[in-house]
Amino acid sequence: MGNTNRDTIAALITPPGEGGLGAIRICGPRSFTIIKKLFRPSDRKKAIDKIFHLYYGYIVDNKDCIIDEVTMVQMPRGKSYTGDKQVEIFCHGGQFVLKRILNEIFENGAHAAEPGEFTRRAFLSGRIDLAKAEAVADIVASKTEYAYNAAVNNLLGKLSERVNSIRKEAVEFLAEIEAAIDYPDEELDEPDKLKWINSIDSIIEKVDELAKSYRAGKIIKEGFRIALVGRTNAGKSSLFNLLLDQSRAIVAPTPGTTRDYLTEWIDLGGMAISITDTAGLRSGTGTGMAEKEGQKSALKIMSDSHLIVWLVDISHKKWRAELKSDIKNHGQKHNILVVINKIDKIEKDQKEMTKQTLDLDRDIPSTLLSCKKEIGLEKLKTKLTHYIYEILPDLTDGLIVTSERHQKKLIDSLKNLRRVKKGIKKSISPELIAFDLRQGINEIDEITGRIYNEEILDRIFERFCIGK
Repeated sequence: MGNTNRDTIAALITPPGEGGLGAIRICGPRSFTIIKKLFRPSDRKKAIDKIFHLYYGYIVDNKDCIIDEVTMVQMPRGKSYTGDKQVEIFCHGGQFVLKRILNEIFENGAHAAEPGEFTRRAFLSGRIDLAKAEAVADIVASKTEYAYNAAVNNLLGKLSERVNSIRKEAVEFLAEIEAAIDYPDEELDEPDKLKWINSIDSIIEKVDELAKSYRAGKIIKEGFRIALVGRTNAGKSSLFNLLLDQSRAIVAPTPGTTRDYLTEWIDLGGMAISITDTAGLRSGTGTGMAEKEGQKSALKIMSDSHLIVWLVDISHKKWRAELKSDIKNHGQKHNILVVINKIDKIEKDQKEMTKQTLDLDRDIPSTLLSCKKEIGLEKLKTKLTHYIYEILPDLTDGLIVTSERHQKKLIDSLKNLRRVKKGIKKSISPELIAFDLRQGINEIDEITGRIYNEEILDRIFERFCIGK
């Protein structure tokens, strides 16, 4: 980070581009001095010395020429977003006028803020902890309701509260161990040993619970991956277009039309869903090099997906045998939803018989569909939504980890905590047990930022946008 925490910095805090309104933030010790030089109140007799008061007036240049009509508010140290002296200017949202105002601010002694520098200062000033700071970026990046709710819970401190609660329990246990160090000649008796094991087990269980929540947290943050697979001409591209509600993939009766994969995102029930239309799986001669490569990619996508939607063409006489063979050959046993497509081509009594036979043959959920007439589409969407939500936690308590960094710290903490338990069982020196416990606590402390270094902060805040 090029600027020190005592520099005065400024940046645009609304998205770049044209708009009805633009906002600029100035932060640092010279903020009030700079704004007094640039801001002219509509009533020139008025002083601009009130905090949290919205002033109306003009930004002027060094020749006292008006640049724009604006409103402006000043915030004191300790009571702003950054925790430092802060000024926010609200002007018209044209690129040229915003650039002119920023240039005037820079010419009067401010530096351009770097990505995430405002939030970094909020952390360094103690206004928020590091987990809350990371939640700011997650809120900005959230594309669905589920991701937004998880980020808001973390910003409100629910994750931090749980982490701090675990830390408190671990520190209290550490105090017990250190008390035993003061009496090295007294061996730990069995009742005390059992008490220590129960204490460390309680801490391990809570840390492990948080670490395991990352599986769902990663899906919430990065999206749920669905692969559309099946033999050529089964209707994968048609279903892909229906789910996207647009003609994204080429649909043609010729087998092998999709030779590469297409991936798009949709919002389904508040969850970000990545849907990939893969090349058709088929064997035998007659397939070109491009199609073979597409099928190779399809297998990789299948292994990386959370759910495989396997389409079959019911109008094909051998579809049931082919499906059984395909699933067996490709080693897929779990996380499959079979979609029996083209039901508009068969009689009504055959549909029920088809579904019953499939369910008896395989313990795999299935649904009937006609992409052409959109029969069964809503039922399919409902099944997909139910499947996704079955593997996701209840967010009402906010106890979920969505950050890979947090999960790594929890796993590293668990390694030390399990060494503590092993040491207690082997009756090793309390000094060594205490050392491992301190290491476990230190790993947890890196989540909230009780312990940090500049390298950690640089890695976290480099993913922020300028203006946050």
